[in-house]
Amino acid sequence: MNGKSGGQHHVVKNNDGGWDVKRSGATRASGHFDTKQDAIDAARIISRNQGTELFIHNKDGKIGQKDSHGGDPFPPRG
Repeated sequence: MNGKSGGQHHVVKNNDGGWDVKRSGATRASGHFDTKQDAIDAARIISRNQGTELFIHNKDGKIGQKDSHGGDPFPPRG
């Protein structure tokens, strides 16, 4: 591996308002955003750059969407 692949990023609702982008295992958010869409847009860039899986959570905390930016041989379009 090149040191940049693997891992996960998550878009999650912040209890104090807005949405956070967090890497699995991290204590602090990579970014905080007012809207879910802004968080998703930023998370996709981060995830692509770092070769991670991206999990987009709903307000209830359940995973609503998943994007693969890691070792997936057939990445989704979009």
